[in-house]
Amino acid sequence: MAEPKTKYDRQLRIWGEQGQAALEKASICLLNCGPTGSETLKNLVLGGIGSITVVDGFKVENGDLGNNFMVNESSLGQPKAKCVCGFLQELNDAVKARFIEENPVTLIETNPSFFSQFTLVIATQLVEDSMVKLDRICRDANVMLIFARSYGLSGFVRISVKEHTVIESKPDHFLDDLRLNNPWPELKKFTENIDLDTSDPVVHKHIPYILILVKIAEEWAKNHGGRLPSSREDKKEFKELIKAKMSATDEDNYKEAIDASFKVFASPGISSDLKRILDDTRAEVESNTPDFWVMVAALKEFIANEGGGEAPLDGSIPDMTSSTELYVNLQKLYQAKAEADFLVVEERVRNILKKIGRDPYSISKTVIKSFCKNARKLTVCRYKPIEEEFNSPILPELQKYLTDEEYSVAVGFYILLRAVDRFSANYNAFPGQFDGAMDDDISRLKTTAVSLLGDLGCNGSTLTEDLINEMCRYGAAELHAVAAYIGGVASQEVIKLITRQFVPMSGTFIFNGIDHKSQLLSL
Repeated sequence: MAEPKTKYDRQLRIWGEQGQAALEKASICLLNCGPTGSETLKNLVLGGIGSITVVDGFKVENGDLGNNFMVNESSLGQPKAKCVCGFLQELNDAVKARFIEENPVTLIETNPSFFSQFTLVIATQLVEDSMVKLDRICRDANVMLIFARSYGLSGFVRISVKEHTVIESKPDHFLDDLRLNNPWPELKKFTENIDLDTSDPVVHKHIPYILILVKIAEEWAKNHGGRLPSSREDKKEFKELIKAKMSATDEDNYKEAIDASFKVFASPGISSDLKRILDDTRAEVESNTPDFWVMVAALKEFIANEGGGEAPLDGSIPDMTSSTELYVNLQKLYQAKAEADFLVVEERVRNILKKIGRDPYSISKTVIKSFCKNARKLTVCRYKPIEEEFNSPILPELQKYLTDEEYSVAVGFYILLRAVDRFSANYNAFPGQFDGAMDDDISRLKTTAVSLLGDLGCNGSTLTEDLINEMCRYGAAELHAVAAYIGGVASQEVIKLITRQFVPMSGTFIFNGIDHKSQLLSL
């Protein structure tokens, strides 16, 4: 058997050993193991999830053979949960797998405490009533929940968690924390030894752009009453000042300084997003406050005191044209500052833990260090209960989606995916499920959808006849291609939630297979 580091090599490069350890400790429950559920769980099993529990009360039928790779002809008549669980176990024998042969709807009704044992529940192909009940159960038990459903050429994914905090959000684009316009004393002192007017051409073209910008920013501030460039004219003049320091046209370091000059123009201090987190009432710690918020409280103290209005330095610098000696010394300078900031925050974390009666060392150095390194990128996600969205969506947003051509099909599917559940509750079948009733079903579904829109406060809004006809044509079928896509999206979000890395999506993700589009609706 392959060693874990070899087996999971590619994903370790994305979320690291800490993220992989979180996955391997996680316990996942899947409700309904049709193609959508099976595809979701397949991705997690291959990724090394700790344990899975498959809950399904149905037997394998002929229809399952055409859309679910986790069953075959020998599975016919056997419990679907047992067959899918067996096939999934074959994909990764390190994963603990078990199955429960019971209808998830019955389990939700009769045994709500069952769900409290899991890290996360994946609920697939549930109707609205069961979704609302399960959401209440998981919120009360502080268990993460993801809904996923494929329906013909449409589908959706929706996360439901009270609160999700992310330390390693890993945004695609984020401004380097170089303190070019607010250097700390050691960086200032280091810069003082650099002569931009040196006559040695080799030395001149190997001064790293960080030092060029710190020196020129200081020179600019002296000549402009202590302020930094702010207007368009100021910024243009600042770049001209950099150009004037060039002694040759081929000096890449000065070109880099011009390209990176916008980093000088950024306002010092913290972002509005971070300020919102610092000002959150959750940062007022108590004995049962989660570790994340204890560290936020320590961060707030640091910024107000030792940080001088700045978050801890993350300590990294980008690649740049430089002599090896200058680059290494500069790197050491940034790393030393980051370490010093970390030690101060760590001490504040220990003091806060002690003050609220908890073990001062219950939060590890590794976690605090990661928190400090990512302090400027912290993210807090909160999701409204599914019942609240269903009963009281944000009306202006819903009306905007209904009238916006860009979103009309996505919101149409959103409404119709809810309307088919009402239809099923009224007629004991989904529209188009039985031959010979198509015309009646189209009329009934249209009436149901109009009634639903009225209940949501969108009287007078309509959905296209084509979309209603399509929904009836689907007959509640789970197409494997759509299920695989929805399963891929759902499993990606599961990994984000469990590893607490990357920012999980907000709102309801709608897949429109007619136009091959995916969109998020914030309701």
